[in-house]
Amino acid sequence: MPFFKSLPNDAGVRHILQLNKPAGRTLIEFHQALLRGDSPLNAAQLELIAAYVSGLNACQYCYGVHSETAKAFGLAEGTLEALLADVNAAPVDPRMRPLLAYANKLTVSPARMTQADADAVFAAGWSERALHDAVLTVCLFNFMNRLLEGHGCKGAPEIYGARGKALKDEGYAPLLKLLQ
Repeated sequence: MPFFKSLPNDAGVRHILQLNKPAGRTLIEFHQALLRGDSPLNAAQLELIAAYVSGLNACQYCYGVHSETAKAFGLAEGTLEALLADVNAAPVDPRMRPLLAYANKLTVSPARMTQADADAVFAAGWSERALHDAVLTVCLFNFMNRLLEGHGCKGAPEIYGARGKALKDEGYAPLLKLLQ
């Protein structure tokens, strides 16, 4: 049940963003540009980072939606749970491990980031632009997790699946229609 009486019981991002439509439009435009725009990281990799960060933050709504989106892109069942247990042992592309370790540290202990963390990403063959886009995704989902939690929105499994499939198939741009 959301904390705001003006929000419906099944409130999610689409409802929260309507509380301030100009800010909501800007936020969704940022999602679309980052998560579906030109990047060395593909949409599946970015959604994996989004789901992983949301899992680290225990944001039920964002983890639910973005884990379903990552699965719609082909992520195997149980991979996120394995990542949350041990990023180094999880069944992911070894090249993704340094990016996910970076995402973990930036989420859990951001003041402890070092050059060595970035160097591990570069040593795996990622460019500065790839790391930049990963950092933006980590930042965006730390923000979104707090946005949903701050409004008391948890969602439900039937919502996660539907939203995840829609995000895989259509991206974020259709949400802009709700904010006109």
